[in-house]
Amino acid sequence: MSVDIKEVARRTLAEIMPNGDVAALAQVVHPDCINHEAPPGTPPGFEGMKQTTLWLRQVFSDQRWDIHKVVGEGDMVAIYCTLHARHTGELMGVPATNRPVAFRQVHLIRFEDGKGIEHWAVRDDLSLMRQLSVVSSPSRYELIARAVVPA
Repeated sequence: MSVDIKEVARRTLAEIMPNGDVAALAQVVHPDCINHEAPPGTPPGFEGMKQTTLWLRQVFSDQRWDIHKVVGEGDMVAIYCTLHARHTGELMGVPATNRPVAFRQVHLIRFEDGKGIEHWAVRDDLSLMRQLSVVSSPSRYELIARAVVPA
């Protein structure tokens, strides 16, 4: 039986993560997985992925992952997506704002034996922090001034 790793990756973000389905997560995450993007102090392996999944559900409720593109080659899958959610838990020292957020991400997952064994991600954290009012967005005029008057 051949496993469609692109479908496994898509399902992980679109269905398993938003629902915090730990039993389903165990079916798609290798016991020895390495999450290169885990928060400091997160244990390795499946336990770390489980903790990260449950932590994300505390920070972001009403999660919806829009999957824009899934590309696979060999044992690697790349997913370009947008996470839509509500900020309902502390995130990097920022108390819950209850604001809706949407920010883009790219996830790279290496598979072994049909399960994700390595994970990397690139997230648009600046956009997220702007939506939470942690970082202000420059005004249109500031952007024009920077372009016209070099530093």
